[in-house]
Amino acid sequence: MDEYLSVSTTDGEFSAYIARPSTSPAPTIVVLQELFGINADLRTTCQELACQGYFALCPDLFWRLQRCVDLSDQSEAEWQKGLALYRSFNLDTGVSDIDATMQLGRGLPGATGRVGVMGFCLGGLMTFLTMARQGADAGVVYYGGSTEKHLEEAPNIEDPLLVHLGENDEYIPAPARSAIISALAPNPLAKVFTYPGCRHAFARHHGAHYAPDAAALANRRTADFFATHLRA
Repeated sequence: MDEYLSVSTTDGEFSAYIARPSTSPAPTIVVLQELFGINADLRTTCQELACQGYFALCPDLFWRLQRCVDLSDQSEAEWQKGLALYRSFNLDTGVSDIDATMQLGRGLPGATGRVGVMGFCLGGLMTFLTMARQGADAGVVYYGGSTEKHLEEAPNIEDPLLVHLGENDEYIPAPARSAIISALAPNPLAKVFTYPGCRHAFARHHGAHYAPDAAALANRRTADFFATHLRA
């Protein structure tokens, strides 16, 4: 049975999906959603992280608009619903909610207190903004949409950051990709990998543009990165 925790903020409470490791103490990773909410893809990602020995928390970022969104990328109607929520989403309150989730994750029974954050598309952008505004012990961005619009915040990143970008991403075209790489290049704690032939969401399980070899490589790099920075 899926398990959810309650996260408290000054504006109210929202839920976060949790997958637990088989042994503890263990670090925590906060996993941030695409525009589809906490769907099967995100729950699978959390379960994979738990198998690697992490507490994985996935907060309901859309709770201020609609609670418990769980959409599929296979339905045009659900795509449009997700896009509407995406366009109405407030980035600033989103960062605040992510910070509240990270604080919960640091204090979980059996947690080590070290917390990473990772996200996909919208969640990738939110990971970038969280690393710039709040910080975490490590952050991983998978194809963060619209990151190029917020690169003035890149100099504020003071913790290790890993970024994955597809070279054929229709939502992060070559000029945006180059701008992201250039903005992060001066930061010795930031590393960007690009993946030839990959479109947006190349690591989404069973997605239309899923690229298994590239996804496996990106996920291995992510696993090594978190092992280095969360288990040290």
